[in-house]
Amino acid sequence: MFPLGWYGESRWTQKQSDSKVIGRLTTAVEFAGEEASPWGALKLIGGSANPGLAQLISDQLQVPVTDARLRRFPDGEINVKIEDSMRGHDVFVIQPTCPPVNEHLMELFIILDALRRASAGRVTAVVPYYGYARKERKTQPREPITAKLIANFITLAGADRLLLLDLHAEAIEGFFDVPTDHLSPHRIISEYLLTRHLKNLTVVAPDAGGGRRAELVANQLKAPIAFGYKRRSGDDEVEMIAVSGEVKGRDCVVVEDIITTGGTISKLAQSLHAQGANRVIVAATHPVLSGNAIERLKKADVDEVIVTDSVPIPPEKLGPPLTVLSVAPLLAEAIIRVHENRSVSELFR
Repeated sequence: MFPLGWYGESRWTQKQSDSKVIGRLTTAVEFAGEEASPWGALKLIGGSANPGLAQLISDQLQVPVTDARLRRFPDGEINVKIEDSMRGHDVFVIQPTCPPVNEHLMELFIILDALRRASAGRVTAVVPYYGYARKERKTQPREPITAKLIANFITLAGADRLLLLDLHAEAIEGFFDVPTDHLSPHRIISEYLLTRHLKNLTVVAPDAGGGRRAELVANQLKAPIAFGYKRRSGDDEVEMIAVSGEVKGRDCVVVEDIITTGGTISKLAQSLHAQGANRVIVAATHPVLSGNAIERLKKADVDEVIVTDSVPIPPEKLGPPLTVLSVAPLLAEAIIRVHENRSVSELFR
């Protein structure tokens, strides 16, 4: 049995499109009440990065989103004036660092600073998409480690703990000097894939670094794993060298964390078709989808692209081949468990 708040079969429709987003209509979180928490009342604050996701989490928890009153000065600087008292409360700030990344990061820092100065009892930064995560280590001389730099900024700004979703590298958790909970959407994705009744299924990791992520989905689906091998000729240029594993005549599900330009996924899809794959389905957590990523995926003959709502998708990019799964029930369940000092790891047992 999966915990309450997990993926269900009901669907809701985004207002700006007829595209379906998978989630639950009814409140699915078991909330024991404020007396179960040592941190005071639960408060939600959402930045401007993904207000739709913040509202869905609010609906799940039946806790309103407090207005942070984000404004811009004439020169573009960000101003915050939180409308309600936060003194002594357990505050969760929902702000993915999706494009424009720098703007949304500064919003997060300023909101965290405002809450610290407002004497909030505890502040948790809920960051469904963690930007600057690609540079979690040095691969060449004179390079920064930006994933660590951003972790320092978030902590310094006033976050007491973090809720994170499908980090680019699991080692990033270790960059924080405060408690973190790293959530995975693999069961949400697996549950949806089971409804597709795929035959002769193979789960594909686009590279060695994605092996753990692909393994989690493969274990749920009881499917074998194949691996892609690639070489980068530049920051955004990828050459797919080979695919290792059984893919001929099979339905292949490529499991990835981020789709940015779609270059890696497109090259891998073409390689899979060249080796006789029946269908290619992509499952990625964070749909950044820069530039002509959707067109690239269509040209690569990708049958379906399964993503989550960790990052807002512009209306013009919604529709086939995209299928959007909601992570709001998962995040809401994690928030209430953190608030009540209950185990978050139970969500994945």
